[in-house]
Amino acid sequence: MPGGRLTQQERQQIALGLTDGLAYAEIARRLDRPTSTVTREVMRNGGPTAYRAELAHRATERRARRRRQAAPRAAEAPPQAHGRDAEAVGAYEETFTTVLMASGMPAMTARVMACLTLTDAGSLTASELAQRLQVSPASISKAIAFLESQAFVRRERDERRRERYIVDDDVWYQSMMASARSIAQVVEIARQGVGVLGSGTPAATRLESIARFLDFVSESTIRAAEQAREVLYTKPGTTSGAPAEPGSDR
Repeated sequence: MPGGRLTQQERQQIALGLTDGLAYAEIARRLDRPTSTVTREVMRNGGPTAYRAELAHRATERRARRRRQAAPRAAEAPPQAHGRDAEAVGAYEETFTTVLMASGMPAMTARVMACLTLTDAGSLTASELAQRLQVSPASISKAIAFLESQAFVRRERDERRRERYIVDDDVWYQSMMASARSIAQVVEIARQGVGVLGSGTPAATRLESIARFLDFVSESTIRAAEQAREVLYTKPGTTSGAPAEPGSDR
């Protein structure tokens, strides 16, 4: 029934829907389920091209057994702030993690990023992350190293000299700029290849086309990120006019 666990028959219907090229929303409508439930189910079990109902069902049973075994530790989780529904928050964090994984993040990295993003403070220490996610400090360290390499997080020391990992609006701007710089490096190398392979040859023409496309993307990304930062995150008093608030109409 809606709200309960997916049955094996429902998973078979999901697999059939994917085979028929149906959108997640349409599959969810036919099952009378939230679209997020179908999205999460598919993305955590191989994605739309590799989803298999039987394998997904067995994987879910294994995860359920692990959760039951870890139940005593899970019971120690702190209560939710602001009167939030703990179950709804947990389900949303799982969905958010799944979407980050679909964008290319490794699983543990996505879990750390989601955990940081969904805290009110937007920052946690390594030990706090390890406790919340019930993983080893080494797993946290590896995930943070990846996130730092992509400029998704930054680190600061708090009053107790502990390193805190931070996710905020400026981090996303810095990540976009880092991505644009990486693209610009590909553009430079592609254009070097044109000279090596000989201008006008098929391979060189292909590289020039790649360079032109990615150059446009890189410049557009930088321009959009700078404009968004200026419009959405300008602090009051820094401009002559009234600043726009995030999400407000202009």
